[in-house]
Amino acid sequence: MEKSNKFSDSTMSLGDHLEELRRRLIYALGGLAAGTVVCMIFGTRLVQLLLGPYNRLVPDDPLNFLGIPDAFVIYMKVSLIAGLILSSPWVFYQLWMFISAGLYEHERKYVKISVPFSAALFITGSLFFFFVVAPLSLRFFLKFGEILGGEQAWTFDRYISFVTVLMLVFGLGFQTPLAIFILHRVGLVSIFGLRQGRKYVFLAMFVIAAAATPPDVISQVTLALPLYLLYELGILLCRFVPVSGRSEK
Repeated sequence: MEKSNKFSDSTMSLGDHLEELRRRLIYALGGLAAGTVVCMIFGTRLVQLLLGPYNRLVPDDPLNFLGIPDAFVIYMKVSLIAGLILSSPWVFYQLWMFISAGLYEHERKYVKISVPFSAALFITGSLFFFFVVAPLSLRFFLKFGEILGGEQAWTFDRYISFVTVLMLVFGLGFQTPLAIFILHRVGLVSIFGLRQGRKYVFLAMFVIAAAATPPDVISQVTLALPLYLLYELGILLCRFVPVSGRSEK
C-alpha cells in the first residue's frame, strides 16, 4: 500500500527557506512602499491628525521645529508609519505565508485565520494608543511639568516620534494572542503551562511595558493590562482550537 504523502511538502532546505524569506520580504516592502506613497498624498492631513491630542490640551502653544530638515523628516516619518498601518494586512499576509511554508499541510489553514486577525490586532493596538493612551499620557506630562514649575517646550519632532513609535509598540504588543496560539500549535507550550505561568506573565507584562514606554505610570499600565488580557485571550484561542492528539487540562 502506498504511503500517504500528506506531509511530503512540509519540509524545506535552508536555501529554500532563505529564498522564500527573500521573496516575502520583497513583496512586503513593495506593499509598504505603495502604502507609504498613498499616505504621502495625505501626509499633511495625517500630521494634523496626529497633532490632535496635543492641540486639544494646549491649543494656544504650537509645537516648534528646531532643525532645518525637521519638517520634511516628520512628513516622511508620518507617511511611513501610516503606510505601514495601511499596508499591514498585506505585510502580515506575507509574514504568515513565510511561516506557513514550514508547516504541515493540515496546519496551513490557520494562516487564513491568522492574517486578518493579526492585521486587525495591529491596527487596534495602534488606534488604542492614539485615542486612549496618548491623551492620558500627554495630560500627565503636562501636569507634572506644571507641578515642577517648568515651562513646557515640546518640539514637533519629539512629539511625533513619541506618538508614532508608541503606536507601533502597542500595535506589536497586541499580537500577543497570536504568538501564544502559534507556540501552542507547534507544541512548545500547553494550556496547563500557560495557566500555571499566569502570575509570572503578569509581572513580565509590566516589565515589558516599563521598557517599551516612557517612564510614566499611565503608559505602562495602559500597555501592561491589555497585554495581560490578550494573554488570556490567547489561552482561550488555544482551547477553542486544540492540537489534535494532545491532551489538555
